[in-house]
Amino acid sequence: MGDFAPDLWSHPRLAAAVAAEDWGAVFRTYRRLTGASQMALGTRVGLVQPDVSEIERGRRRVTSVEVRQRIVAGLGIPPERLPGTGTGADALPVPGLAFAGVAPDEDLLDRVTNAVDGTRRVDAATLDWLDRLLAEHRRAEDFIGSGPLVEVMGQQLRTVVGLYAGARGPLAERVVRLASEHAQFLAWMAQDQGRSAAALAWYDRSHEWALEAGDADMAATTLSMKAHMAWSGGRGQRCVRLAEAARWSAPGASPGVRGMAAQMAARGHALDHDGNAARRGLDEAQDLIARAARHPEDEPPWMYFYDETWFTLQHGMAAMHLGDWRSAARHLTAGLTALPADYRRDRAWYRSCLAHAHAAAGDAEPALAEALAAVPDASAVGRPHAWDELHTTAAVLLRRGAPQGRRLMDALRAED
Repeated sequence: MGDFAPDLWSHPRLAAAVAAEDWGAVFRTYRRLTGASQMALGTRVGLVQPDVSEIERGRRRVTSVEVRQRIVAGLGIPPERLPGTGTGADALPVPGLAFAGVAPDEDLLDRVTNAVDGTRRVDAATLDWLDRLLAEHRRAEDFIGSGPLVEVMGQQLRTVVGLYAGARGPLAERVVRLASEHAQFLAWMAQDQGRSAAALAWYDRSHEWALEAGDADMAATTLSMKAHMAWSGGRGQRCVRLAEAARWSAPGASPGVRGMAAQMAARGHALDHDGNAARRGLDEAQDLIARAARHPEDEPPWMYFYDETWFTLQHGMAAMHLGDWRSAARHLTAGLTALPADYRRDRAWYRSCLAHAHAAAGDAEPALAEALAAVPDASAVGRPHAWDELHTTAAVLLRRGAPQGRRLMDALRAED
């Protein structure tokens, strides 16, 4: 890559796209910065022009390790810019576990490798290690998005399932529970990427394993997340039914898990413009989240995000469905102010929703400001959801005759 300036890969949008392994965004941004045609880029990375176009448009995902290596080598992407290799403050690694020495703890590594190849029974230390690794990957996904993690988590689930034959007694139940948690995470990532059929299949598998393991929290969570899918698809009644099923089918679930189901039902009611039912559901959810906050040790690990900040943001979403745009903007602003920076994907989504709320309320300048601030992360880690919401915001502004709508469309086209 000697033809181009050495700081090309320091460009914020290009660096973010590489760190997220969003190859479509890498191609688009690289071509815009260098002036390369799709054919020239394809020559560099060993792809024909139609394949370059499909990747740029998000119609084809780069799942092959060999194609990924060709892209990295062909474009001359510095190794330190790739996930898991950076050492500076701007590095975006996919976290594993931190060990005190240069290599993983030898005893623990021996436990894991022997458990996987079947020469030793599974023990609690091995499962503790996998629990911690899953927690690290959940946190990583908040920042880098789901794209870089799908293959990693699929392999990790295969490892967990492979442990079942060597597990005995309570450990066997724990392996099934761990498999259920991995399947739920894979379902969420498929949902995040707009792959609804895959998400539903993974949620069903996770629910089945949760029932087998006697895990009421995960059984209820999978139904709540299917309710979330119904909500995303504009199906309010189905959202309510699934959220209610999450509650009556798992009465032993934690307050936080039941609170998630209550707020999902409220959002379904809001989607159907039933304001009274929505407000009752939100009040109930707020009571449950307060109970969960008093005893966080009783909540399952995947509920780490569910707190007053998250609930405030959901309140804003319900207000949007009810057409109470100024209330929505207040709640979304308050939630975003408190939402940590490492929730990068969620910040892109809620900021896009805030832009929409401002636009619908007739406040064009704040709408444009929030939308433009959301564009880089919505493009890098917020497709399709945040990205689609920004297009909706632009459409609202254009319908109102606001010139800010055209400015936002120009910014969005620049990222396509």
